[in-house]
Amino acid sequence: MNHSLNATKIAGAALLTLAAALLQPLAQAQPSSATGASPMPGMSSSSPMAGDMDMKGMMKGMNDKMSSMPMTGNQDADFAQMMRVHHQGAISMAESELQSGKSPEMRKLAKDIIAAQKKEIALIDKFLARQAASSKPMPSR
Repeated sequence: MNHSLNATKIAGAALLTLAAALLQPLAQAQPSSATGASPMPGMSSSSPMAGDMDMKGMMKGMNDKMSSMPMTGNQDADFAQMMRVHHQGAISMAESELQSGKSPEMRKLAKDIIAAQKKEIALIDKFLARQAASSKPMPSR
């Protein structure tokens, strides 16, 4: 069984899910245009905004970390480890939105994401702690 391939598939699926969830409200809020015109005067949709590089850097960092994680062969533990990184990436992106974002709707979403992801990370951490405790060798008498 190729654990590296499984890790790559899990990481890719997690990244696609996160990106789709974060980009869907933006896509719905902006009118589409075949010319690349932006609803903001003086900007085209092809010119990067200041926050674009921060978000891309966060996504790259999260992807790099997930891709380089060694797989244990324990599907549950591997999933939990990767989801923890994924959730932490979502928190970082949401914190960036709170720092620089202007939309009240997106700022509320960012706050909701932070709260939800922190709760899920706590569950993941408890699971991983139980996994670590159960995998330790028993002391000899």
